Amino acid sequence: MEPAAPARLLTEADVARILERTLRSRFAHGDRVLVIIPDATRTAPIPLIFRLICDLLLERVAALDFLVALGTHAPMSESALLAHVGISRIERAGKYSRVGLFNHAWDDPSALVTLETISAEEVNAITQGLIKRKLPVTVNRKVLNYDAALVCGPVFPHEVAGFSGGNKYFFPGISGQEVIDFTHWAGALMSNRAIIGTYDTPIRRLIDRAAQGIPCARHFVNMVVDGGGLVGVHVGSDGDGSWLRAARHAAQVHITWLDTPVKRAFAVVPSMYDDLWTGAKGMYKLEPVIADGGEVLLYAPHISELSYTHGNLLDEIGFHGTEYFKANWDRYGRYPWTILAHSAHVRGAATYERGVEVPRIKLTLASQIPRERCEKVGLGYRDPRSIDLSYWKQHVEEGYLYVPSAGEHLYKLRAAGIGPAAEG
Repeated sequence: MEPAAPARLLTEADVARILERTLRSRFAHGDRVLVIIPDATRTAPIPLIFRLICDLLLERVAALDFLVALGTHAPMSESALLAHVGISRIERAGKYSRVGLFNHAWDDPSALVTLETISAEEVNAITQGLIKRKLPVTVNRKVLNYDAALVCGPVFPHEVAGFSGGNKYFFPGISGQEVIDFTHWAGALMSNRAIIGTYDTPIRRLIDRAAQGIPCARHFVNMVVDGGGLVGVHVGSDGDGSWLRAARHAAQVHITWLDTPVKRAFAVVPSMYDDLWTGAKGMYKLEPVIADGGEVLLYAPHISELSYTHGNLLDEIGFHGTEYFKANWDRYGRYPWTILAHSAHVRGAATYERGVEVPRIKLTLASQIPRERCEKVGLGYRDPRSIDLSYWKQHVEEGYLYVPSAGEHLYKLRAAGIGPAAEG
């Protein structure tokens, strides 16, 4: 095993100097600036960034507002938003009274605007033949009201785009259903193992193409996080390579390379993932190193729901691979592609022949979701009360991997030939 390289944590003074040096000159005194940040399902020092950005720009620009890039995640309450940016209600009413704090509303047509429509031919070319269908580029209409958008978010290996961050905070972060469906289903068709931890993917190209229609200037604070602290801050504007530098840095921090596959992985899902929709990242980050016929056990005793937003639909369709869905498209094609993509990512690679689906590996869930529901949707079940966590922490067995906080750190096989080095 080759672990990720250790990195020195930046101090608050370090980060303040970086932002002062790289951001101040990007905004004029009369600019209206929209800062786009992740929700609580991404590890990042958002309170620090919020405070430093406000200290730097609040008295300089005409407007400074923050928008949470939820994708299809549940909106954050007012108290959750305040905790997320690290301020009290007194500070909200005082020092930060001019700062807007908004949730993205992906399912509210009145909150969205269509910037353009990418032709079916161009979509087909960008996705290398995966999808041939026109794409309406819908995004939160707030981008029309600002002179500049400033994306402040971490960069991690990602199952849909290869690496997160950059323009992904626009699409699908603050986009409408069409873009979310397109990007996620295209990623599922290519497979998690082929995409995750790769810099240049068809999905990233589609995201970057869609972002060309954003009517305001785009700037980025691409963060590389380790253990909750910052080890890198790569600031830039669209097209200047700052996101790619951050992704390469993130690869050094967040990818562990193995020489041989493992038969079983025990993954502890952290509390920041409150449903399987988000907690399944523990599966995505481990699937590339699991041997055929192996198992990922997701230990998540705090999770009680498949998805707070899409749980009913997941109960209807269950978890299946892309071959199953393609073979039964008349039945499943009417469902949102995002739901199908999530289902396929959770299932992982699977064959489907003569009406029989065979997953490459097994996913077992140890959570509050009962056995009957797990079995109905095709997941393995383990009663979390039967698990002695101290035993699994100390367990020694050939082909076994224990992951104490699963979801952001990626494990890949060196011999697979698929990884960050794959630029094209």
